[in-house]
Amino acid sequence: MPANLTPQYLEADRRFRQAKTPAEKTAALEEMLALIPKHKGTEKMQADLKRRLSKAREEAQKKGKAGARSYGYHIPHEGAGQVVLIGPPNSGKSTLLALLTNAEPEIADYPFATRKPVPGMLPFENIKIQLVDLPPLAADWTEGWVFALIRNADLAVLLVDLSSDQVLEQVEEVNALLATHKIRLAGHSLAEPAPEGEDALRTLLVGNKEDAEGAKERGAMLAEYYATDMPALTISAATGHHLEAFQRAVYEGLAIVRVYTKAPGKKPDSQAPFVLRKGATVVDVAASVHKDFAAALKFAKIWGGDKYDGQRVTRDYVVQDGDVIELHV
Repeated sequence: MPANLTPQYLEADRRFRQAKTPAEKTAALEEMLALIPKHKGTEKMQADLKRRLSKAREEAQKKGKAGARSYGYHIPHEGAGQVVLIGPPNSGKSTLLALLTNAEPEIADYPFATRKPVPGMLPFENIKIQLVDLPPLAADWTEGWVFALIRNADLAVLLVDLSSDQVLEQVEEVNALLATHKIRLAGHSLAEPAPEGEDALRTLLVGNKEDAEGAKERGAMLAEYYATDMPALTISAATGHHLEAFQRAVYEGLAIVRVYTKAPGKKPDSQAPFVLRKGATVVDVAASVHKDFAAALKFAKIWGGDKYDGQRVTRDYVVQDGDVIELHV
C-alpha cells in the first residue's frame, strides 16, 4: 500500500534532515508524525518516527541539563493578567489568538502546528490582557515547560472543538494529563482549597466552532456537564460570533478590579486605571501608586456607583471595580 505522503510531510522531512539541534529535530519529527497518513501501509514508518522522536527528545533533555539553561520557554507576565490558551490539537487556539490580538501565530489545518508559546495583547476597554497560545495538550507529545507556563498563569482558557462528537472526551483527556502534573482546572471562585502539592487554576471552558453542524447541542451538553466545575460558553473564532462575550468572560475570570486615582480638585485619568486583585483595599491602592504612600496614608475619599461622592473611607476599605480614589497622606 503506497504511503501517499503529502507535500507538507515532505517539507517537514526536509527540515528534519537539515536540523542541526535536538530541538529542531524534535519539532520536525513531531510535525511529520502528525502529518503522516494513518493506515497499514505507514505503520512501520510511524513506528520509526516515534523511535527517532523519542531519541531526539532524550538528546534535547541531555543538552538542556548539560548547558547553561534548560530547553524551554518563559513568557513574562504583561498587562492586566496572563491567560493561557490550552486544549487538544485543532481546537482553534491559534486562530482565536490571531483574531483578538496583534500576534501572528502559525495557523494550519493539521495538528501540532503550534510548537512554542506565542503571546499577544488583548484590548479590553481601557486595559490589555495577555493571551498566550500554547502547543496542544496530548499525552506523549506535550513537553514539561508547557505545564510550567500553565501553572504560572492567572487564568486558563480551555478551548475544545464543537465540531467533534468527542467534545466531553477532549475535556477529560486534558484534565487527566494536567492531573499528572498536579494541576487542577477550577472555577473562578476556587472555593475548594487545592490538596497539598496541587495547583488549582482559574479556568474558562470555551467550545469553539459553534457554527459547525451539531455544535449547538454539544455546547449545551458541555455547559450542563461541567456547570459545577467551571463557567462555559461557546464561540466561533472563524466567524467572530460571541467574541465580545468571550472577552468579558476572560476579564471576569481574572478576578481583578480597575481603580482610578485623582488629586484633590482634579479629574481622574479614565484611561490609566490601577489593576488590582478582587478584595484589594485602599491601602493596596496606595501601595500601587507609591511604595511610601501605604505607610503614610491617613484616609481616602472615594467615588463609585453605590457611594455618595467623596465618601470618606478607612485604609481597610475593599475597593470595587470602577472606584475613584483620592488618597490623603
